[in-house]
Amino acid sequence: MIYAILFHIHEIEAIWRGQKNVRQLSNFAAFRLQWSLLNCRKSEKMDVIARIAEELAVNPRQVSAAVKLLDEGATVPFIARYRKEVTGGLDDTQLRMLEERLGYLRELNERRASILASIRSQDKLTPELEKAINAAETKTLLEDLYLPFKPKRRTKAQIAREAGLEPLADGLLADRSLIPEQVAAAYVDADKGVADVAAALEGARQILMERISEEAQLLSELRERVWHKGVIQATVVAGKEQQAEKFKDYFDYSEAINKIPSHRALALLRGRNEDVLALHLLPAADEKAEHDICTQFVAQYLKVSDMARPADAWLAETARYGWKVKLFTRIDVDLKLRLREAAEQEAIKVFASNLRALLLAAPAGSKTTMGLDPGIRTGVKVAVVDATGKLLATKTIYPHPPRKQWDESIAALAQLAADYGVDLVSIGNGTGSRETDQLVAEVMKLHPELKMTKMVVSEAGASVYSASEFAAKEFPELDVSLRGAVSIARRLQDPLAELVKIDPKSIGVGQYQHDVNPVQLARSLDAVVEDCVNAVGVDVNTASVPLLKQVSGLSASVSENIVAYRDEHGPFTSREQLKKIPRLGDKTYEQAAGFLRIMNGDNPLDASAVHPEAYPVVEAIIRDTGRSIRDIIGQGAFLRNLDASRYADAHFGLPTVTDILQELEKPGRDPRPEFKSLAFMAGIEKITDLEVGMKLEGVVSNVANFGAFVDIGVHQDGLVHVSHLSDTFVKDPKEAVKVGDIVKVTVLEVDVARKRISLSMKSAPDARPARPAKAEPPRVKQTAAPAKKPEPQRGTMADVFAKALGK
Repeated sequence: MIYAILFHIHEIEAIWRGQKNVRQLSNFAAFRLQWSLLNCRKSEKMDVIARIAEELAVNPRQVSAAVKLLDEGATVPFIARYRKEVTGGLDDTQLRMLEERLGYLRELNERRASILASIRSQDKLTPELEKAINAAETKTLLEDLYLPFKPKRRTKAQIAREAGLEPLADGLLADRSLIPEQVAAAYVDADKGVADVAAALEGARQILMERISEEAQLLSELRERVWHKGVIQATVVAGKEQQAEKFKDYFDYSEAINKIPSHRALALLRGRNEDVLALHLLPAADEKAEHDICTQFVAQYLKVSDMARPADAWLAETARYGWKVKLFTRIDVDLKLRLREAAEQEAIKVFASNLRALLLAAPAGSKTTMGLDPGIRTGVKVAVVDATGKLLATKTIYPHPPRKQWDESIAALAQLAADYGVDLVSIGNGTGSRETDQLVAEVMKLHPELKMTKMVVSEAGASVYSASEFAAKEFPELDVSLRGAVSIARRLQDPLAELVKIDPKSIGVGQYQHDVNPVQLARSLDAVVEDCVNAVGVDVNTASVPLLKQVSGLSASVSENIVAYRDEHGPFTSREQLKKIPRLGDKTYEQAAGFLRIMNGDNPLDASAVHPEAYPVVEAIIRDTGRSIRDIIGQGAFLRNLDASRYADAHFGLPTVTDILQELEKPGRDPRPEFKSLAFMAGIEKITDLEVGMKLEGVVSNVANFGAFVDIGVHQDGLVHVSHLSDTFVKDPKEAVKVGDIVKVTVLEVDVARKRISLSMKSAPDARPARPAKAEPPRVKQTAAPAKKPEPQRGTMADVFAKALGK
């Protein structure tokens, strides 16, 4: 962290000229000198480009080029795919990090300018303070520096100043031989609200305590100390044990604050917000000893050195109050906020990773599909869609109690399958899923000639889609409940194309997603959706408006215009036709064209990821080799033998030409994996059917930092703890599994009352996983006080300064 120069420059100059020595400096100037000499790295305003380049370990020219493109309106997918030469090959992950940091640093600079303007308007901006503010690298430090100048309510210290007590505070700070009670007597003035000597001294103490609490460096050092040594202690609120049952693990809990995993932190904070858990921050496991140490830090700041002097004793007490009442109270708030922000960032990261895996799940493909939205009392909603997702038929059947129309339902499903040539059956995993799965299994058994394949899929968000404005426009005459069956059918055909119609937060793959910053979450998830859609590409002749608007450069209104033009004029036959779309100008075309596919069009390149601006490269290859475009596409051996550098020039560098050749080898390649089906074990339908030791197959439904949740078909996902994800040590569950993976598990434990299922993916579940030799346990219990009290820690400059004072 970059620290600031906050001392009086004329006093420092006096030292350099020999007019003063260090002992003659005012207390505050001396302390600030100690800080600034050690920590001030630079005074100029932070260079955003250089800062980001250093963080990403890339050349500043790369960052500068990427920032310029972003500022011109280019999207991350476009820059990553089609501007590699400009950015030096920055990939989408680096660009997303760059984009995020650019936003943060620009916000920081905006806040910096606002703070400078505010202090300048108060006529309190010194050159040293301005230099310090310009050097601040974080919002936290910036706010620490602004604290003394921030408009605030009328404090006790302000009231004391108005009563004329500041000279008393300064006098006791400057001359330790003074007897506080005697000096304070001169400041007693009933008209000013200073009734007696005690009131005068209390007012002086409030002034000094406020100064202490607003000293940026002191606050920063103590905050970091408590972050590294502090402990969060949680207890259940008395009388709310039953209400807090789901937080039972935290009824008597303590852990080092900087070691608490994100999921645990968010659980603790949720319990506090629901008023069933009480959270306390202890400065260290040995609370009393650490309070004493931190008080000594404050005493050092006040230069309390000789307790025999009357003012020193009074100042020592002021240090104690300043620490406990002012500094620690502020630090308590700051660190709990820091814990929340860190936990939220990690939770958002987990959510984004899970969403990416779900969106990029294997598509079953363009096959006629029957979607079943299970229900018990309300019946099973059925929808059949063709290979393009167009709705063909709907029906509601009642195979389950209370109607029990089992045979009639089998006949109805078989008839629909035969009438429309159904290839796939997609079954939602909600209530009644296993019973409905059995129904379809019997249909397939009784009618093998149908040759259908069934699959249970997540129905998370289907109800949100059903009630959405888009679904109402698409199916205005269709009952809301039947729209969900359509969505379930389509999400088996193409998960990405269907799930983009739903708010990502409703898909249900997050970790405490309702407890995190909604703006940051939305920004992160929107970026994931955009990256996924553009990585796969979009068939412009079949894509919906929600899918099209995720394409690089396309807005919702332009996407609607594309669909309207398609409906009026029929399918697009070339990318050039896109230029006829209202509001789709040259810039939008440049950003979007490479990600829009036109299958079976006039130009085979329009079905590939080759950007129209790069068609001249392909034309050069055609001229050079004497082959037609159709003779080149898909000819891997031929394309791999071409010298890519031969076709590179000032406009299209080697990276672009290499990408073009790879795309020509497999045009329109889909980065998603091959589709695989899953069949849950017959007879295992509810949690009470499970037995310890059972071997089952399931699908990963969610991944968290502590493990993975697996759907095994009993309406309650089981947890594979990180220690049971593999026979070898796994640090990050995301490295072992992802949402949508089909896995084999063993049942370790079943808690029916709490609806908890423990699973293992290890070949020998009883075996303990290998761990690093120095792995630390994530959780610590509060320990007793150490036998020997630790000494206060002082930095290098503190030692130097102490020697200068002759200590």
